[in-house]
Amino acid sequence: MAGIDFERLNVLIVDDNKHMVNLIKTILHSLGVRNIREASDGADAFMELRNFPADIVFSDLAMSPLDGLEFTRLVRNAKDSPNPYVHIIMLTGHTEFGRLRATVDVGVTDFLAKPVSAKAIYQRVINVIHNPPAFVREKHYFGPDRRRFREDRLKSDFQRARLVQENTQEGLSEADINELLMQ
Repeated sequence: MAGIDFERLNVLIVDDNKHMVNLIKTILHSLGVRNIREASDGADAFMELRNFPADIVFSDLAMSPLDGLEFTRLVRNAKDSPNPYVHIIMLTGHTEFGRLRATVDVGVTDFLAKPVSAKAIYQRVINVIHNPPAFVREKHYFGPDRRRFREDRLKSDFQRARLVQENTQEGLSEADINELLMQ
């Protein structure tokens, strides 16, 4: 698949919802990923990264006691961070524009709106492997270059996430959703 040896990828899933963890694990296993670890919140995930050299982290946004934003901030900026360059893909059902902007501003590599699909997870994995973002260090930011999330892309992703959430019950296909976005 796309020239990637999925069996060699190390993936950490951070989510306090066991059903979501199992869904993501099932999708990753179907892609061929074998090295998967899980954590139930950001604090556990940070500790897990000390012993597990993750290539990609799928993290939920809303967790307690340490949520996805705080986890990402810690991974990117803590002096004792085991891997500040790890790819972090934020999963969220909270698709308000401000929340998506906040995920970018703490240094996520990418994000996915829930409900997630196998295709969307596959596309994000392919993208971070084949098109990894450059990392930048600014006075108050370290992480993937935020310019790749131009305002128009964020708004487009925001609209897509909203349409997917609103129309999942309606049984619309991705082509139907793309057509709605073009209107």
